Amino acid sequence: MDKKILGLLASADYVPSNVPELLSQLGMMPKQQQVLQGMLKSLLKQGKILQTKGNRYIIAKEADLVPGVIQITRGGRGFVQPVEPGIGEISIPERNTGTAMHGDRVLVRLEVRPQGFRKPGPPEDNIGTVVRVLERKRSTFVGTLQRTKQFLHVTPDDPRLPGSVYVPEPRDVGRKPNVGDKVVVEITQWESRQTSPEGEIIEVLGPPDAEGVDMLSVLRHYDLPLHFPKTVLNEANAISKSRVDNQPSAEECAGREDCRSHNVITIDPDDAKDFDDAICLQKQGDQWRLWVHIADVSHYVRPGSPLDVEARKRGNSTYLVDRVIPMLPEALSNELCSLKPKIDRLTKCVEFVLSKDGKVISSKFYPAVIHSKRRFTYQEAFAIIQRGMAEDDIEHMLLDAHHVAQKIRHLRFKEGSLDLDFPENKIRLDEHGRVLRIERLENDASHQLIEEYMLLANEAVAGRLMQLNKPSVYRVHEAPKEKKLNDYRDDVLSHRIQCGNLNYRPEVQKLLARLADEPIGQALKIGFLRSLMRARYAVEPLGHYGLAKTKYTHFTSPIRRYADLVVHRALFDKKALSIADATQIAESITTTEKNSADAERDSKDVKLYAYLKAQLASKKPQAYPALITDVRNFGFFVDVPGLGLSGAVPMSSIPDDFFVFDPGSGQLVGRHTRQVFKLGDNVVVQIYKVDSVKKQVDFQLVPEKGASTARKRPTRGEEPLPKGGAREHRRGLPKGTRVKGGPRNPPPASASAPAEREDEKPQKRRRFRRGRR
Repeated sequence: MDKKILGLLASADYVPSNVPELLSQLGMMPKQQQVLQGMLKSLLKQGKILQTKGNRYIIAKEADLVPGVIQITRGGRGFVQPVEPGIGEISIPERNTGTAMHGDRVLVRLEVRPQGFRKPGPPEDNIGTVVRVLERKRSTFVGTLQRTKQFLHVTPDDPRLPGSVYVPEPRDVGRKPNVGDKVVVEITQWESRQTSPEGEIIEVLGPPDAEGVDMLSVLRHYDLPLHFPKTVLNEANAISKSRVDNQPSAEECAGREDCRSHNVITIDPDDAKDFDDAICLQKQGDQWRLWVHIADVSHYVRPGSPLDVEARKRGNSTYLVDRVIPMLPEALSNELCSLKPKIDRLTKCVEFVLSKDGKVISSKFYPAVIHSKRRFTYQEAFAIIQRGMAEDDIEHMLLDAHHVAQKIRHLRFKEGSLDLDFPENKIRLDEHGRVLRIERLENDASHQLIEEYMLLANEAVAGRLMQLNKPSVYRVHEAPKEKKLNDYRDDVLSHRIQCGNLNYRPEVQKLLARLADEPIGQALKIGFLRSLMRARYAVEPLGHYGLAKTKYTHFTSPIRRYADLVVHRALFDKKALSIADATQIAESITTTEKNSADAERDSKDVKLYAYLKAQLASKKPQAYPALITDVRNFGFFVDVPGLGLSGAVPMSSIPDDFFVFDPGSGQLVGRHTRQVFKLGDNVVVQIYKVDSVKKQVDFQLVPEKGASTARKRPTRGEEPLPKGGAREHRRGLPKGTRVKGGPRNPPPASASAPAEREDEKPQKRRRFRRGRR
């Protein structure tokens, strides 16, 4: 009926009509007026139609109004991803965001400029104004309680939210909060951008330095549930207890392909419990037969059940630094669905026949039952690969799987896939929740082995769904905007590095290969990641830019991603998903994924901030190698791999010299010492300042022992900068000075990369971010 209403309102001869008139035009009975009003209300909430004067209805597009979800940057600017396909991302200036908050569903009026005889501009030129908030993503947030002479107000922890929310004296919150405490606030009123929002304290978390308050603040801010509803737990426990020895029954195994005799193995992180993928490889003549087994979650979680409703609401598991917020109860996620060794498990299988070069000859899809022979950690698998010698048949298969995976990987890059891998840090905590150590995780051959086979399965399933023409959700990563690529190219050329037209994929690959050999290559690679779009879910198979795949979805992690569960059902179930439901799911899980990614990042940050504050308090800060990623007139920014953080090195932290900034060369040069700082330089830093509220970290240089303060003189051909010809600084800018043209402290490189790895160990593995593949 929604389609019928929208079709009527969009027809060329439609005249704006009220409810009685629409009843007649739609051929509905007068007694169905309430039903029609409910449908119209739903379409109004979605932003697809508008109600005009006289209670008449029109299609939103007719008024250049577009619904979508707004993402707000720390600087206050907004970006809206429209729900309707074919409309590019809409940029919202800070002054035009209205009362919208990060993650809200909004209605945006597109700015339409007179074209004259000019050709229409590209879709990335879309600019708009928020005219209505259709649905709040959340009305509660975490902040710090503060008091002025007359009022109490709360400063949000999230800099993307309003600056202050005025609150009355709290009542019925357990205990009276003190100024400086972390509290949870519910916004009750916010009329316009020109007035401050008002709210009410609904929970007192406690002093920010009290044990456990840091993580509790993250959980409350991102609305992450600590417990499952009782009905969900009861269903999960009933399913688990009905299976003898926690294994599927003979009746459940009947009719499935029996792969229990195969040498099936799993490879996962050392602390993983939810094993949702397994592989087996056999040599057959001059070909290879590969089985990719994925946990059959859809067998246990039925559509519309309490388990399914809760999984859809959560969207995915969230891997915080100190705990996991699972999508499914542990009775399923860590037990009955997990592909544990030496026990029968149900799977959905993609079976491939591969050529000796790793090319796919054929593939087929079926339900199966397996009995995993061994569980490897990544470290164990990598040690065997490094050793190159097998002690038994399973290790021999592992080595074969490694060699075949590398051939598949070679083909993938040959076909245009981009090498955008970055290492990730793993934070280990002690029993008190404090940072014990930080481990560096590299994308080694053991990770690549699993990644290549999971990518293969995801691509094959997407192709099959497209053949069947069944509604589903796809993983899409759209091509970057031409303007962003051109701006990035200009930046690369300014550093005298050869760079072709980046709108052609081979030139992008050439540049990434070239950057690997350049001193400033890592810094420029981070810049490229920031120019890319964020990966998301959609009902249209738009392909994956980073992977250079025209057919791509998520199939291989149904224990921790609802998208994969939906894809399993679409591929194997007879009952098809409706387009409308698939669209709602795609939008919802894109939002929950972003929410989880932000929560994971913040959980790491709060632990790191406490760790760095402790270093400052001890007066013995540690030294960290760092890379200069940007140079400004007030200092420069560094990426610190050992911490997984980025931050500023302000000139105020470098004493005893005047510093001159040349915007043309992007260098800072000391007038007396001739000390030079430029993009790509390697420096050694230590913590200088931590601002947990603003989520900013400043570093300072660590002087080398026995070395003079002069780090580097201008290279040959670099003329000394004339006095007055560039901006001078002695000990930095005055306190509180803000510099136009960039953020005070950009997000960490690990948190700002715009696409994601596809090794199918989501949220637990290395990733370059702004999304996940």
